[in-house]
Amino acid sequence: MKILKIVVLLAALACAILFPLLFPNPAIDAMAVFTLLFTCAASGWNIFSGYTGYVSLGYGTYYGLGAYAMALICRSWNIPGGYTTFLLVPLAGLATSLLAIPLGWISLRVRGHTFVIVTIATLYVFQLLAYNLQFLTDGNSGMTLPIPPWSAWDFNVPFYYVALVLVLLTIGVSWWIRSSKYGFCLLAIRDDEERARGLGIKTGTYKLTAFVIAAFFAGMVGAVAAYFTGSIFPPSAFDPTFDVAPTLMVFLGGAGTLLGPVIGAVLLEPLQQYLIVQFGAVGLDLILYGSLMLLVILQVPRGIVPTIRRLWVNWRTSKNMAVRHSGEQEENAMA
Repeated sequence: MKILKIVVLLAALACAILFPLLFPNPAIDAMAVFTLLFTCAASGWNIFSGYTGYVSLGYGTYYGLGAYAMALICRSWNIPGGYTTFLLVPLAGLATSLLAIPLGWISLRVRGHTFVIVTIATLYVFQLLAYNLQFLTDGNSGMTLPIPPWSAWDFNVPFYYVALVLVLLTIGVSWWIRSSKYGFCLLAIRDDEERARGLGIKTGTYKLTAFVIAAFFAGMVGAVAAYFTGSIFPPSAFDPTFDVAPTLMVFLGGAGTLLGPVIGAVLLEPLQQYLIVQFGAVGLDLILYGSLMLLVILQVPRGIVPTIRRLWVNWRTSKNMAVRHSGEQEENAMA
């Protein structure tokens, strides 16, 4: 079974690496770039919300901070377009995580529904700041980023592989946290925070650390997305849709699991792109996406991965019981 898992993972990785060669279509590659970016964002959101149980609906705050950090760095240092600009992505993520420390400390002073409301309010506060701090963000005019020198045919390919590296990095960090003592402490907080505190776990420190790590990945996603689109504006940088999408992806795939966010993003992001193209002009894409979120929560509350795992365990248990019952009948017949 372990060998089969390794073979499947290697095959999936090979397909991901060869994807731009197998589908050399700019439209498909652009959709693949956004799918990978949202996979990274969903895995990052899962590191905090999936492991601690604190549902954050202000994750778009750190996406926007990463986007603006990227634009400000490029403008301040006169960075030209090209592969060198990708080296600034971790720097934008680091700047975002530093800002996330005080924001997380404030937000995590409350719990439950109050925490959700505080995170939503944080998003709109920064959106208003982006509108009004014109000396820094250019307000409604928006900010432009360097234009890459690549041709239109292969423009998406470098972004695709950078996004793929981010996905692998996020999954690797998520796996390390999930299998470490630190991850077990986060899961203990999710199950019973008061009991975890009673056992000596420094719940505040653990939650804040996970919060900052998640913000780091959101900041890098925002930086790559800003460079990919070429410009950023307050409503697109601090977009409430970005809060809903990773949350829905994680809940669909399975919160607190390693592959759940990946499965959710691969299934939902192409659908989201299709809804935007078909119904975005009249706003029906948000209504349809919201309806899908309600459907997922009502019909698959535990997510795809936990549901499949539960069905597999039940099938194996029933199969073993049937074999045992058959053996007992044979023994009774022989007796």
